[in-house]
Amino acid sequence: MPQSPTEALGNAKTILLAALAAFAVFYVVVLVSTLLKRRAAGYAGAGQGDEPKPTPGGVATGFITNFFDTLGIGSYASTTAIFRFWKMVPDEQIPGTLNVGHTLPTIVQAFIFTQIVPVDSLTLILMIAAAAAGAWLGAGVVASWPRRTIQLGMGLALCGAALLMLVSLFGLTPSGGTALALTGSALAAAVIVNFILGALMTLGIGLYAPCMILISLMGMDPKAAFPIMMGSCAFLMPVASARFVRLGSFNARAVVGLLIGGLPAVLIAAFVVKSLPLTAVRWLVVVVVVYTAATLLQSARKNSA
Repeated sequence: MPQSPTEALGNAKTILLAALAAFAVFYVVVLVSTLLKRRAAGYAGAGQGDEPKPTPGGVATGFITNFFDTLGIGSYASTTAIFRFWKMVPDEQIPGTLNVGHTLPTIVQAFIFTQIVPVDSLTLILMIAAAAAGAWLGAGVVASWPRRTIQLGMGLALCGAALLMLVSLFGLTPSGGTALALTGSALAAAVIVNFILGALMTLGIGLYAPCMILISLMGMDPKAAFPIMMGSCAFLMPVASARFVRLGSFNARAVVGLLIGGLPAVLIAAFVVKSLPLTAVRWLVVVVVVYTAATLLQSARKNSA
């Protein structure tokens, strides 16, 4: 007998989650093997964060940023701001550290949330695949950039993130519709845009806010954004992280801190707290992101002199 739409959706999500588990194992193997190689080499660059010994500040950063990420704030912009303010990670290592350090907490989020909204399987899978492909391309490019280019790129990306946050805070985002599937040219356009968003993730601009706007513009139910954006990030981040790890473009000490602090934060936010009035926090994040973007662009200008 042919499958009902509900059965087909359940099977597709089961396959998706199995693939996500495989991606998680792939990420862990690549990261652990790289850290072991660094250990065998004696942590020649330990002063730059090669030795994976987390600091209390790094663990606290992982907890705070992933806690609010699970509640919908996002983690990349706030983590970048903390790293720069406290001088925890060199600028050229921030993009890789963000992607590598936040990967496992984001995968946990995806396992928790992707089964809630019945999004069309084809729409979900194609948009996730596009984001992962964009991240693979973006990570290979960003990891080879010099310090000034990364400062400039992150500064501009954070400006874009702040603008999207302001649009949301002022209620200027489209209200969306009721559709749970895209077809034809609308699906093709959404896939292309999600590919671009996946590439931009490697520079440190979060995917959540622009993906939410994209889904609403396409006339889909805004709730459909949650499995799409969390699934996209959960798949693209291991892909991007593997390239950053293999190229050595990350800070091991900060990565381990984000992992240790981030995993329990996701579980607490998802199962204990569940929701909070976050308007004041969003305004604070906007101010911090604008300040961080300004300092990055100023640093890039000085480095060009």
